[in-house]
Amino acid sequence: MKTKFKKPVLGFAAYSGTGKTTLLVKLIPLLKEMDLRVAMIKHAHHDFDIDEQGKDSYKLRKAGADQVLIASNYRRALIIETPECSEPKLEDLIYSLNLDEVDLVLVEGYRHLPFPKIELFRPSTNKDLIYPGDGNILAVASDESVETGDLPLLDLNNPQEIADFIRQWLKS
Repeated sequence: MKTKFKKPVLGFAAYSGTGKTTLLVKLIPLLKEMDLRVAMIKHAHHDFDIDEQGKDSYKLRKAGADQVLIASNYRRALIIETPECSEPKLEDLIYSLNLDEVDLVLVEGYRHLPFPKIELFRPSTNKDLIYPGDGNILAVASDESVETGDLPLLDLNNPQEIADFIRQWLKS
């Protein structure tokens, strides 16, 4: 499935506790070894802060700044307050990235939206597979053998196998 973005977007669909972040922490360095520039979008289901109380950025945001850009010669972080408390649209988040600087956008979360995804599945969680109801699932990565229909079955405990699958997907 082609995305409407100028760079490929690939999601990781799974229920909470399946190990999405654990896998991505292992997968991203492997993709970087393949000379891919990777952007990551992680959906959070709760309020969060990236700046700590007492830090200048926190004080400036709490003073009423709608946007705070923190920058050094090592990194930049843009904090945007969203007082309307609406769920951010994945499309808006993708367009907020500097897509000229990446080859691939990975997404953790937003599993109900229609875009290409790899499903992570652990039978031990006693949850149902997602792929039968989602035609955007490209493959299933599991820690056990499961029925995946026509979809490839990847080893959830083998990040290299998943990285190789992603590389092949990017080539197609």
